[in-house]
Amino acid sequence: MKHAFVFPGQGSQFSGMGKNLYDSSASAQRLFEQANEILGFRISDIMFTGTDEDLKQTNVTQPAVFLHSVVAYKTIENAKPDMVAGHSLGEFSALEANAVLSFEDALQLVSVRAQAMQKACEMNPSTMAAVLALADEKVEEVCKQVFEETGEVVVAANYNCPGQLVISGSLKGIDIACERMKAAGAKRALVLPVGGAFHSPLMEPAKEELKAKIESTNFYTPQCPVYQNVVAKAVLDKDEIKQNLIDQLTGAVRWTQSVQSMIADGASKFTEVGPGKVLQGLVQKINKEMLVEGVN
Repeated sequence: MKHAFVFPGQGSQFSGMGKNLYDSSASAQRLFEQANEILGFRISDIMFTGTDEDLKQTNVTQPAVFLHSVVAYKTIENAKPDMVAGHSLGEFSALEANAVLSFEDALQLVSVRAQAMQKACEMNPSTMAAVLALADEKVEEVCKQVFEETGEVVVAANYNCPGQLVISGSLKGIDIACERMKAAGAKRALVLPVGGAFHSPLMEPAKEELKAKIESTNFYTPQCPVYQNVVAKAVLDKDEIKQNLIDQLTGAVRWTQSVQSMIADGASKFTEVGPGKVLQGLVQKINKEMLVEGVN
């Protein structure tokens, strides 16, 4: 039985997150205080007492979810994953847990990524939408048609589980695509309350900024395979890991395919580490035979 550890992404945040960890451990307190210092603001205060609105800001959300996940991971006694993966932002938590990145470097990368994405959102007003109960191939086909006919950017961005795919693109493109998805038989096509078109070509300006930071950061050989979003297979080469992280900003999160690869490679138990239970639910929808649990 192989044990996979998975780490959530943006959207799992909640007011009060991490407070129980801070209160119960001196080592956790040190990490929170170190994070406050690295970021130059007291993210711990926003996490513990901020409103949902405060936590929604991309430059807060991403470091907050990363910090919660990493601190939670460090509370697990004798954690020995056979493989790791993270959903979008969660890939950075997975790499820190897997000793590919130091805590300080990983947090700095997450902060640069969040700020670069925020800027890209402001440059190109854009959004995302969840499409339910429509085959992946049909979603991809509709996105392609909208782009070819209108020139508006729309792509499949998050393959979350069978029957749940998130599309990403320009405001107009997403509106047109949602209507067409429903006409094609989708149960729902719902615009999401997000700041922009993550995992789409509209994130290209952010990609350039993140690339420069990644290329100047030390990456180490992982202790176990990491299943990365853009390739959905085991990666052990640190240079490949770097490139996949860069490509992830404009590429799709192939979560369904990543979990299927982990199962094909022997995973039978999944532990989600960090805020919320989103990934536990997705893993069960991908394969209901899996054992799932959470550490938060």
